[in-house]
Amino acid sequence: MVLHQRLEEVESRIARAAQRLGRRREDIALIAVTKVFPASAIREAFALGVRHFGENYVQEFEGKFPEVSDLAGAHFHLVGHLQSNKAKRAVQLFDAIDTVDSVRLARRLEEAPPELHRRAGARIQVMLEVKLSEEEAKRGAGPEDLPALIEALGNARQLELTGLMTMPPWSQDPEQSRPYFRRLRELAERFRLPHLSMGMSHDLEVAIEEGATQVRVGAALFGPRKEA
Repeated sequence: MVLHQRLEEVESRIARAAQRLGRRREDIALIAVTKVFPASAIREAFALGVRHFGENYVQEFEGKFPEVSDLAGAHFHLVGHLQSNKAKRAVQLFDAIDTVDSVRLARRLEEAPPELHRRAGARIQVMLEVKLSEEEAKRGAGPEDLPALIEALGNARQLELTGLMTMPPWSQDPEQSRPYFRRLRELAERFRLPHLSMGMSHDLEVAIEEGATQVRVGAALFGPRKEA
């Protein structure tokens, strides 16, 4: 199956899930996760109408960026963990940092000169990554850390807090993700944050049912990743 067929299938899944809930398709952003895929995959997806792209590593995207920086209207998200010492470079490459998990990182992003931003002078959109799983490998701030993070970002001039993001434990059964998605929605409602980044190739329907406004899809669009 080629990319345009996969994209049609993913779009159909999103649309059907939205329709079941009486939601509008245009209120749910598809983030095409291009980790380990070449810049040509980004360009091909862009030509098919995709506008949001997610990358996991600053260094990896740094190598692709010269080949995609001319794509007017493309919106690049960092969806992987960001080390504080790479914050300055991240704002040069990405429009959105979806994995802020500490006040320290928020401050580092805020301190980056606005003229360095990918869109010079524009605020960087950020999401708070929330750890709702007991898994050691999962990253993110605990729910108890959110008030301090939200307060820190409320005083930021260069950052715009848009919502929350999470990664549930992996399971072949999409229903196993539901309690985590529901908890994230409850937290977003509590703190009056409008956007939720949750759901991937295997569980995007459940995420949409629980209120996702962004779904992060890689394998369903580009096929299995072949990582070293």
